[in-house]
Amino acid sequence: MSDAAAAELGARTPLNAILILGARTVSRAIALVMVLVQANHLGPNGYGTFGTLVAYSALVGVFADLGLSTLYTREAARRREDAGRYLSTLLVGKLPLVLIAIALLALSLWSSHLLNLLLPGACLLALSGYSGLLRNTFYATGRLFWEVLAIVGEITIQAGLIFYGAHSGAGVTFFIWAYVASYAVGIVYCLAVIPRLGIGKITVAFDAALYGRWLLMAAPLAAGFLLTNLYFRADIPILQHFRPLSEVGWYQLAYKPFEATQFIPLAVQAVVYPLLSAYFALAPDRLERAYRGFFKVLLLLGWPLSVTVLVLAHPIGRVLHLFPESEPALRILSLGIVFLFCNSAFTAMLYSIDRQGRYALATGIAAAVNIGLNLLFIPAFGYLAASATTVITEATLSVAGYLLVGRGRLPWVRLAWRPLLAGLLLGLALLPLAGRAAYWGLAAAVPIYIVALLITGAIDRDERALIRLGIKRLSRV
Repeated sequence: MSDAAAAELGARTPLNAILILGARTVSRAIALVMVLVQANHLGPNGYGTFGTLVAYSALVGVFADLGLSTLYTREAARRREDAGRYLSTLLVGKLPLVLIAIALLALSLWSSHLLNLLLPGACLLALSGYSGLLRNTFYATGRLFWEVLAIVGEITIQAGLIFYGAHSGAGVTFFIWAYVASYAVGIVYCLAVIPRLGIGKITVAFDAALYGRWLLMAAPLAAGFLLTNLYFRADIPILQHFRPLSEVGWYQLAYKPFEATQFIPLAVQAVVYPLLSAYFALAPDRLERAYRGFFKVLLLLGWPLSVTVLVLAHPIGRVLHLFPESEPALRILSLGIVFLFCNSAFTAMLYSIDRQGRYALATGIAAAVNIGLNLLFIPAFGYLAASATTVITEATLSVAGYLLVGRGRLPWVRLAWRPLLAGLLLGLALLPLAGRAAYWGLAAAVPIYIVALLITGAIDRDERALIRLGIKRLSRV
């Protein structure tokens, strides 16, 4: 990629971010409704079983990828002309990795007395990984319109099947197959679209030398992903081992609104990550400013969500039809949303500047904190301990990520104090609405926060100009 190409990618980034964020917002809203329908249909025990399968699939899924998909996004963003060759090699090279992951999944399900879920679980593991790899092509090359179509197709299939399953009284296995079907259609879509876009020809060719080099390059990423999954998912197996499945269901349903917010930083990160990678290689003078802007955007989005969910946890729980036992867990988890957002800035930066080893170190610290605290407190305090540990873990990762990227690169106090103050003003304004229906508070939160941002001056003149530019370009789409 030339410097001009990097500049072009930078100019398209605000519009791409708006497109993906819009698509993800709609899809995640639908997905949250799907989860609520599914959970209330299956009940705490059934939904706890489903959540345990998903947790194990995510944990062993690291071995089906070993960080190669993320490495592919970075390298294809830097050398678009080689994207087809890279992708063809990885599609073949993932096969033995998938088989290893399925074996590990079988062992995990056997130990949890859930071996009857192995076939749909194995298909879910394999097809979700291949779908993610293929769709990373759209991010690497900035062709995000096609990713928006993929998002729409995926959520449409999932919603249709899940609503049908709940209506017809289906069991846990049916819902796993519903997700499998959506990933299968996504793979077919990508295999048809990518060659037509001229990005690269997909073949069964396998470059062994390239694959070997990439396995070594991706090893720190794989370690980081494994540790990330451990601190994200280890609480479920631990909770399932020490407490009843009903507690897994209560915790998982509270976790879903918390997890649903994650799509926002991940959607923005998926767009900004190729840009940071290109800047690091070709335009280093632009890297620091992009990193600081990314962090501030994530803080501006994540902090008001933390405050809003904390204050309105009870009415939100009633509107979403959470299990009553899930509401206190949701209130605790809300405190972690802001850290969840900011961690995307540190993660993307470490990947982009080829510091995968530092990311692995940060996630290793977080995983050790998470597993240690969960083993210590879950036996006595159950799912509420798991909720508190999640918040502590996200905060730990934020501190570690900030330090490992480099303190001098991010003057966080100067960037953060005004947005933090705006969020506190929002919380104070929402307190009188805490006992009312959630939709009143949620409807009021956005205008209140905008006023608070204006009062505190949290968005400067350059940032306002960038927002206007993004809206102007979006209106032309």
